[in-house]
Amino acid sequence: MIDLLVSLLKGIPATLMVTLGAFAIGAAAAVPLSLMRRSRSHLLRIPARIYIDVVRGIPPIVWLFIIFFGLGNGVIVLSSLQAAILGMGLVSTAYLAEIYRGGFLALSSGQQEASMALGMTRIDALRYVLAPQVLRVCLPPMATFLVGLLKDTTVASTIGVRDVMMYASQQAQGGSGNFTPFILAALLYILLSIPVAVMARVMDERLRARGQAK
Repeated sequence: MIDLLVSLLKGIPATLMVTLGAFAIGAAAAVPLSLMRRSRSHLLRIPARIYIDVVRGIPPIVWLFIIFFGLGNGVIVLSSLQAAILGMGLVSTAYLAEIYRGGFLALSSGQQEASMALGMTRIDALRYVLAPQVLRVCLPPMATFLVGLLKDTTVASTIGVRDVMMYASQQAQGGSGNFTPFILAALLYILLSIPVAVMARVMDERLRARGQAK
């Protein structure tokens, strides 16, 4: 049992790299995408909506296959880990953009007008007035999405990423179909998701305290 657990622990770095890398890509790229989604211009809003609908409508494993076996075998050479981070990052971008948009919709529509009436530019209003409130609203669903992303990264093993699921599958095959490796893998995923929930709670409390202080 100890040897089995040690083997599964070897997959934690790859699991975290795919999860955090994909989340970082999504968190950054979703900002302009969500702004495009809220734009009054059809030239910006329609392409953003098409991207979000298409990406969310296709299973993540399909995107990994497209990127790794398609893009990765072309001019650009990608490792399985890089393809997994990129593919899950594209998926994260679409989902987080909708979370951001929901955060903007939760705000009062008159806040931007009031900010501009005080002499602030649109950028300043977005940066100092709207963005902090959107972050506070979006934090819980973002934490929930991150936990879900952690679980969804199990599909990365299908393209050769040596994550927890890859080691669990190898151990199960070597043990004549024993399901114990998958039980241990499930426990590891639960343990990995707990810090995310704690971190989200702490950040939410700090943001609320900062908002009350102002």
